[in-house]
Amino acid sequence: MNLEQFETLAMYVCGGGLVIFMFFIVWDLAKKSNAGKFGTFVLFGVLGFAIMVFVIKEIAVHLLG
Repeated sequence: MNLEQFETLAMYVCGGGLVIFMFFIVWDLAKKSNAGKFGTFVLFGVLGFAIMVFVIKEIAVHLLG
């Protein structure tokens, strides 16, 4: 395994771990602030949109690069 492969693997593993941790933070924030169903939906919607943009960027880089 060369350095480029290790960096790519580490980015996906650490990025995935960060996303899971952010889901926990948002869930805890919604629970502690009594956001309700709609507020929780909005919080997770924004987080999901950010993750979707990251995935779309990776796909675009792969297709164009």
